[in-house]
Amino acid sequence: MKVLVFVKATPNSEKGLVFDEQFKQMFTEMGKFNEQLVAAGIMQEADGLKPSSAGKRIKFSGNHASVVDGPFAETKELVAGYWVWNVKSMDEAVEWAKRCPNPMPGEEGVLELRPTNTLEDFAEMMTPEQRDLFERASKEMERQKKAKVKPKAKAKAKAKPKAKVKRKPARAKAKK
Repeated sequence: MKVLVFVKATPNSEKGLVFDEQFKQMFTEMGKFNEQLVAAGIMQEADGLKPSSAGKRIKFSGNHASVVDGPFAETKELVAGYWVWNVKSMDEAVEWAKRCPNPMPGEEGVLELRPTNTLEDFAEMMTPEQRDLFERASKEMERQKKAKVKPKAKAKAKAKPKAKVKRKPARAKAKK
């Protein structure tokens, strides 16, 4: 069962990244938690999101779509990050979520767990043609994922050792 785990945003997370001691500690703890999820074969994907000021919303009214630039007002409705987990049940997802370090150091962190629908959930509503479209898209996504991984693996296996090239040191970026 695929479950999306949303890390809910807070007013502080909407301000952007602040690298204080609490954040550094949370980042260390979260890294360890993510390693456990990967080792258990649960985590499929994860990432943090930039504040809503960097985002856009697309609103649909009939056949018209309009773009709304962030930031968005209702922080409690926003997401600051996510995981995609593959678990046996919602109970298992809840048990893992309860082990998560607080994702919002110094304030109340909230995780929202949402199971995804599968194609079978829509089976009664879909025509065979519609189902075929979705299945083809799914197969193509899998093919593209595999195509991106295989060339890198093959290239490393066939690559001959190169002569060492002396590079200029990278210039440090100015702190803001």
